[in-house]
Amino acid sequence: MQILTEWILPCVYAFGACVGFCLLFNIHGPGMLICGSGGALGWLVYLLIGLGTGAVFPRYLVAAVVITLYSELMSRVRHCPVTSYLIVALLPLVPGGGIYHAMRHCLSGNNQQFLSTLLETFGIAGALALGALLGSSMVRLILSSIQRIRK
Repeated sequence: MQILTEWILPCVYAFGACVGFCLLFNIHGPGMLICGSGGALGWLVYLLIGLGTGAVFPRYLVAAVVITLYSELMSRVRHCPVTSYLIVALLPLVPGGGIYHAMRHCLSGNNQQFLSTLLETFGIAGALALGALLGSSMVRLILSSIQRIRK
């Protein structure tokens, strides 16, 4: 039962959230399943990295790299823009709760907790951006290397 609540259900929820956002971004058909699978994969990687380290930022960084690699692959298979898959698949990892709690601490006058929560939230957002950058750069390097080898 613990495996269900700690591993399977969070991935199912991430899948469902991504499929819901597909409607907002006008992604239909197989694209919805691809985006949902990307979100579930990212959340699974986030949970798996959490087993090895208690640090928050590496979890988000590695999950973002994996989601980016997955999105790049799926965009080439389906001949669709990478961003349509990447943005939706990254949404379950966006630190919306951190932003909410930072603003709550700010409004209650708890400046120390506000700054702490805000910096952690910015760090998570930065880790997601850096992960997307690293994953995309890896794909570009690999593709350019393959093209050079073929010539």
